Amino acid sequence: MTLQAEAPRKLAGLWSGFASQFLGASPRWYKQAMVALLLLNALLLWLAGPVVTTWLLVFEFIFTLGMALKCYPLQPGGLLALQAVLLGLVSPEAVYTEVVHGFPVILLLIFMVAGIHFLREGLLFLFTGLLLRVRSQTVLALLFCVAGALLSAFLDALTVLAVVITVAVGFHELYHRAASGRTLDLDHDPRTEADRIEFHRADLEQFRAFLRGLLMHAAVGTTLGGVCTMVGEPQNLLVAKAAGWNFVSFFHAMSPVTMPVLAVGLLTCVVVDRGRWFGYGEPMPAKARVVLQDHASQQAAERTSADRARLWVQGAVAVLLILSLAFHVAEVGLVGLLVIVLATTFCGVTDEARIGEAFTSALPFTALLGVFFVIVGAINAQDLFGPIVHWVLGLEGRLQAVAFYVATGLLSAISDNVFVASIYIGEVQRAFAAGLMTREQFDLLAVAVNTGTNIPSIATPNGQAAFLFLLTSAAAPLVRLGYGRMCWMALPYLITMASTGLVAVLYWL
Repeated sequence: MTLQAEAPRKLAGLWSGFASQFLGASPRWYKQAMVALLLLNALLLWLAGPVVTTWLLVFEFIFTLGMALKCYPLQPGGLLALQAVLLGLVSPEAVYTEVVHGFPVILLLIFMVAGIHFLREGLLFLFTGLLLRVRSQTVLALLFCVAGALLSAFLDALTVLAVVITVAVGFHELYHRAASGRTLDLDHDPRTEADRIEFHRADLEQFRAFLRGLLMHAAVGTTLGGVCTMVGEPQNLLVAKAAGWNFVSFFHAMSPVTMPVLAVGLLTCVVVDRGRWFGYGEPMPAKARVVLQDHASQQAAERTSADRARLWVQGAVAVLLILSLAFHVAEVGLVGLLVIVLATTFCGVTDEARIGEAFTSALPFTALLGVFFVIVGAINAQDLFGPIVHWVLGLEGRLQAVAFYVATGLLSAISDNVFVASIYIGEVQRAFAAGLMTREQFDLLAVAVNTGTNIPSIATPNGQAAFLFLLTSAAAPLVRLGYGRMCWMALPYLITMASTGLVAVLYWL
């Protein structure tokens, strides 16, 4: 009897152990929701078919992104992706094709983000000087937005955000360390709140809001600049290749839309920051400024000749990085590998452990991107966007361009904008080759596709890899930048920029 009674108790304990390990420390309701969604997908495939199930899968994946601060999306999103393959919504071969297609982005994440890590000291030196010298919060916000736009016109948006994220994490660590009463020589985890001094609580929250605003201004800036040139975003290259445009002709073709959007975007930056709307405009706390000023003074006083040489090396490598990317001497990820080699060689970083640390921040997102490619593969395999494409192609004249702008914008907000652009520009190419439209109409639609996939897609982090990278970066949990807050802070930019782009496509293009 004892053995018979013991068996159910052990089984219950084992089940409890499995349940506690499933998705780790995530809330219980979230674990239950994920199990329910997985069961629902299997049932819905039987009841409604693969197309409806795939649409539900897309929204479920968006849900996991929205819960990024509760549980990193790799695990729940990965379960959804695995189920999509097992249910036959997408084949492993199709997934591999999507991964190969996105390999340049994967290469960028692996090497470029790690390369930026080895320029961290120089970037902190540069941006600390900028933050301490510019007293106006609005001017500072505008500078970050303009810097993001200018750099993204020639560099990749992920690279630009990697720089800003590195700087934000460094600033937060400095002040959080001071707020926790720890000196620079002690180990410190900036994510913990246990030993935070109560005296600094309000200032630390304000500092987080300050950094949060700068990060979002910079992220939107990457969109403003990225849409303008053929090298600003990956889908721009697809559109330029299809239309036969070079750097100058691409800029000229897009300018009737991109220049008004750029002006309105920068104006929006000033307005929301001065008005302190949508979570923007929080100034740097006086205590944080003192901490950063003291740190800068201490660093300057203690800086040795080796330290100064390291800053010069990092500055030179940064200039080489910008020139290499601007002139496209190689794939972006390979340029990142060059940065790693030069920065580590001439800055004395030779041990494997220190080099390995540089890769830890980007690899989780790289794995998440692989999961994302599964979802994109399922969208493609089930032809979810096909009916919309054919309906839009059935319209005529400028109305067709407006429909392309709206459709690509809406779809890019829930899917990958590179994927949406490749589908739409491919359909336009086939229609043009079949003699269904003139060259003038083809150019009009090419501009609509490029601006539609770039501008309205800022509505959610799903649409742009740079926004998704920011959401899942080390900076997001530190400054409390979740999915919902990110959408809220992007809303004023979405309204002003997307509507300006729509008016431009309708009247000025």
